[in-house]
Amino acid sequence: MDRNIEDLCIEIERRIRLFLEGMDENAQAYEIAELLEEVREQDKRRFIDLLKSFPEDLKADVLSELSKNAQEDALEAIDAKELADIIEEMDTDDAADIVQQIEEIDENKAEEVLDEIDKEESRVLRELISYDENEAGAHMQTELFKAYIDETIGDSIKRLKEMKQKGGLDNAYHVFIVDRRDRFLGMMPLEDLVLQGPGEVYRNVIDKEGALTVTVHPKDSIDRVIELAGNYNMNVIPVVDEFDLLLGRITADDIYDLMEKQATDQIYGMAGVQEESEESENIVEAGRTRAFWLGINLLTAIAASIVIGLFDDTIQSIVALAVLMPIVASMGGNAGTQSLTVTVRQLALGDIDPTEAKRVITKEVLLSLGNGLLYAVVMGLIAYFWFDMPLLGFVIALSMLINLLAAGFFGATIPLILKGLGIDPAVGSTVLLTTVTDVVGFFSFLGLATIILL
Repeated sequence: MDRNIEDLCIEIERRIRLFLEGMDENAQAYEIAELLEEVREQDKRRFIDLLKSFPEDLKADVLSELSKNAQEDALEAIDAKELADIIEEMDTDDAADIVQQIEEIDENKAEEVLDEIDKEESRVLRELISYDENEAGAHMQTELFKAYIDETIGDSIKRLKEMKQKGGLDNAYHVFIVDRRDRFLGMMPLEDLVLQGPGEVYRNVIDKEGALTVTVHPKDSIDRVIELAGNYNMNVIPVVDEFDLLLGRITADDIYDLMEKQATDQIYGMAGVQEESEESENIVEAGRTRAFWLGINLLTAIAASIVIGLFDDTIQSIVALAVLMPIVASMGGNAGTQSLTVTVRQLALGDIDPTEAKRVITKEVLLSLGNGLLYAVVMGLIAYFWFDMPLLGFVIALSMLINLLAAGFFGATIPLILKGLGIDPAVGSTVLLTTVTDVVGFFSFLGLATIILL
């Protein structure tokens, strides 16, 4: 049951006090955002008024935690000057996201906001929003703690304290070590520095302990970011340019968001829908995306029906064929979906690539062959006893084996081909596979029935 607005406002005020007292600020900001979402559902005007009444630092944190639709409402209602003040309180990666959203709503307003903020920060934000959403640079945060290779740990820690006191850095769990030209040399967890003396020079620490040198370039795809994070168990990834100059870092929260987005895109893509349109409150936009893939599916269904129509006389002669046809198609479709899902997921995780096509296809065909043989025998016996027709049992058994083999082969092949063509294998694969398994299933079953039973 929804809480009334007055109760929500009382709880929000309590959370604000806790935030101002410094009690787990991140948690309070998230919980305030959740409460604001409830207010928005009941009264959008009250939602905006409450948000605008917050202190600037809290306003920035809460705005970052709101859903995209709630953010859009807020960005439309708040003027450029106030938005500039909010953005200056944010980390650069979050600020860039907000500026991009403003740009989508009103390009002129976005320019006004960028003109209102500090020139250097404006330059950084313009650079970040110039990257494509699927590039690492778009998710980069320029605030970080770096130390020079010839600097002592004690001196660097003093600078870190000053940065924290001035609010120039919200979180620092790693030190990024560079030379005097800002070329990246490696990174270390701050906890490793506890074991070193304040007079120890970073060069000596690296020589003794080593440092992680894995990086990404701003133009690298987010798939590479996710792959490196998983392979090296990294919760922060340095971003460098072509000359190895340190540009920024991609932090744990963004890495998690990228992983979640990748998984969501795969699920939506295989269902023929898009995340942007589904999360939009515009029903027409969501309906248009779904309608496209439903139209494609209609065409493929017609193709399967044409195959069935070719054997109209056979079906009329043996009515049992109409009863058994859906079983052949269904088994092929499910077997193909298994192969398709595994292949798409492994491609996304970087466990396989198109050059390993032979190994992947062979594995899926062998699995389908094993299952095909098992269920061909089972279904053949069922058909034999059901309709008392031994040859009918043989026909459906052979057809099921053929269709499951096709399902395994094409379930693995279709994503690999799409990946090789530079197309997201999650999008459209299911429709293509369904066409194959339906056509092969119906054609093999009815074709064999025509040859053997008539």
